[in-house]
Amino acid sequence: MASTGTHVIVVGNEKGGSGKSTTAFHLSVYLMYQGFRVASIDVDSRQQTLTQYVRNRRNWAQAHDLAVPHASHYHLPLSRSDSIKENQKLEFDLFRQAIIEVEGEADFLIVDTPGFDTHLTRLAHSLADTLVTPLNDSIIDLDVMAHLDPVTGDPREMSHYARLVQRARTERLSIDGRTIDWVIVRNRISMLPSRSTKLVQGAIEKIAVRLGCRVAEGIAERVIFRSLFPTGMTVFDPLDEEMLGGLPSMSHLSARQEYRALVEALRLPINDRTAARIAANKVLAQTAAEPTRFEHMAP
Repeated sequence: MASTGTHVIVVGNEKGGSGKSTTAFHLSVYLMYQGFRVASIDVDSRQQTLTQYVRNRRNWAQAHDLAVPHASHYHLPLSRSDSIKENQKLEFDLFRQAIIEVEGEADFLIVDTPGFDTHLTRLAHSLADTLVTPLNDSIIDLDVMAHLDPVTGDPREMSHYARLVQRARTERLSIDGRTIDWVIVRNRISMLPSRSTKLVQGAIEKIAVRLGCRVAEGIAERVIFRSLFPTGMTVFDPLDEEMLGGLPSMSHLSARQEYRALVEALRLPINDRTAARIAANKVLAQTAAEPTRFEHMAP
């Protein structure tokens, strides 16, 4: 979709608890504060963590009369049919409808995917311009990328998820000649250096070379993200008591710096789009047309 002006960021990983939804939501809010039009899609019809984050933000902002930006958000409703085939067709139709509505209307589209393989997971990955894979900094979590030699730490065999991404990259290249910029984000990095930390770092670097992707340092383990979730606020929102529901801490400031560093590492086409966005906004009014069936949460 990049050729139409919408840059697609997909956040994916087949392992739960890696920070996918938190990362997707923070990227969305950061880009909106930069003045971009942002849409988001939650493809995880079971957990709907990103959708709940969006709801929490809107409810908190409304209850406290806060002027904070909101993305145009879409999510899949829980499937009601007993037929897996019918459910998959319905989800595909709704996903396609959301893509059509977003295309060209948003500067950035952020897609949060579930922690398991589905048809929509594979489809979303093939649409990505930037693929962000949050990965907890542990040997156990590396298994989602590759099976490692227990002695040398060398990748012996690529995992199911790594092969899924490689297929998506091949499909994308054959369709429009574009490549997917794949970035592995090391989350929950320990503050104290250890033999395990060095082993994980070395293994990730070897995996990145093998898969042709980049590595970026992500977010440390911080309690702040659990406390922000009920309000739907982020580290990019103004750090005051009214916004946060409590006094800010050093953890807020540190987390904000980490996320800013992550955004820089992703190398999103922010500067390239700024002039075009400003010019377009002078002549185009934003629209918020309600889709007929997809559950849409407009800004």
